[in-house]
Amino acid sequence: MTMVVRADDVDVVRDGKLLLDSISLTVRAGEHWALLGANGAGKSTLLGMVGAVTHPTRGTVEILGEALGRVDLRELRALLGHVNPRHPLRSPLRVRDVVLTGLTNSVEPLPRWSPPVRERERADALLAMLGMAGKEEARWPTLSQGERGRTLIARALMPRPRLLLLDEPATGLDLAAREQLLSSLDALRLEHPELATVLVTHHLEELPASTTHAMLLRAGQCVGSGPADEVLTTDRVSKCFDHPVRISRTDGRWTARAQRVAPATAAGRRTVPAPGPAGEQARDRV
Repeated sequence: MTMVVRADDVDVVRDGKLLLDSISLTVRAGEHWALLGANGAGKSTLLGMVGAVTHPTRGTVEILGEALGRVDLRELRALLGHVNPRHPLRSPLRVRDVVLTGLTNSVEPLPRWSPPVRERERADALLAMLGMAGKEEARWPTLSQGERGRTLIARALMPRPRLLLLDEPATGLDLAAREQLLSSLDALRLEHPELATVLVTHHLEELPASTTHAMLLRAGQCVGSGPADEVLTTDRVSKCFDHPVRISRTDGRWTARAQRVAPATAAGRRTVPAPGPAGEQARDRV
């Protein structure tokens, strides 16, 4: 498969602090990567490099065959789709017009620019694929957070990118909106099999079932990278977050649950609740 991103032995140092330490990552066409880790693990820093926003301090990064440091970042960014749930739009644009700004890589429509009819039709088709049919004329301020997220994905797809970057796309969504978003991402990946994606999140429950690969980051270091089922295991995720969790996968989706720890008694002994009728306090001494 065609290589879309290659980062080789990358370090990032900012203000004397090592944010990424010897990170290597290869993303190929049709692969869907998840970057997971606690706050401060380095996820956003890595996504910034993959998105041609920042340079590495050491190491090499190639995006779509172009090496960072040898290419105009603005031109390279125009070839990528970047979904930021904190999109800074303030004016009450129609949904279709928000999507069309993906062609100009701008927050507001450019003065005196009129998109061709075929691009308007493409914007509507993308909205329909993402479950937003009938919302083309709705105003941005009237949308729910979930509807805004799906609109921004359509916007990011307008320039026909080979790589789509999703920065915590489920932030602030309620349960229904999150599930609608993840279903839309699964449909998108099925519709565009050559598209590569990189998604950043803190939560395994926010990963679409179509996720193929994962990288776990802790304090700027990689603690696991590769096929998702090999990386998202109980041992590795517990190590990544420095907390004992149990990982399971059902119908393609992951869940994480804290390992149960029996409470301590006043004498320092642990107790385990015994089965019994509601309200019964029977316990077994251990």
